[in-house]
Amino acid sequence: MIASAAAGVTAVAGAPLNALARTKEIRKNMEPKLVHVPTEADIQKALKTAPKGISEATHKAHLTLWQGYANKTNEIRKALAEMEVDPAKANQIYSQMRALKVNYAFALGGYKNHNVYFDTIGGDGGAPSGDVATLINEAYGSYENWAKDIKTTGIAGRGWAYLAYDRDEQRVFNFIGDAQDTFPQWNCELILALDVYEHAYFLDFQTARAKYIDAWLNCVDWNAVNARLGKAK
Repeated sequence: MIASAAAGVTAVAGAPLNALARTKEIRKNMEPKLVHVPTEADIQKALKTAPKGISEATHKAHLTLWQGYANKTNEIRKALAEMEVDPAKANQIYSQMRALKVNYAFALGGYKNHNVYFDTIGGDGGAPSGDVATLINEAYGSYENWAKDIKTTGIAGRGWAYLAYDRDEQRVFNFIGDAQDTFPQWNCELILALDVYEHAYFLDFQTARAKYIDAWLNCVDWNAVNARLGKAK
């Protein structure tokens, strides 16, 4: 008998380690990929929305929340990389795997939602041009109709309103996202995100969410939206 120090098991010479030990050894040698939040210097475009009504102070406070989602995403990725993967220990009521993966979806969702939110603001707002304008007109008849729909969707939502591109139907649609892990439907790509949690607007608008959405519509960066649409197709 020989001891395998790395795997923490004993194996017969020449015999393979058991499956759980092999999995554990492989995962020890895998460094999880970590996510990062841009610095204030990297999001100067988004910080220039104050003339439209969304202040720099709001964005800077918002940035700390975005960083929190990134931190928890990284923390859970590290925990998943280090945990023992054992089907016998999994349970749908409570288990380490369930707890980590349910919360991972929430943390990563919050990180990605904010990526899109900050990437697609800081523009001139108003009616778009390019491919996204064509798709909005096809789906809603006009920019004005779409703007009314996204505003209504944002007021009705508990966390997010999304404009997403449906690859199956090759159309766009405004979705509600009630939580960070409420995503658009399968095979839909998020191309524009409206954060309607209170932290996104309370400093500037208190409880007047409709006024915040009007301000947001005036600073959408349609060039960024078109770029995301191009990658989604």
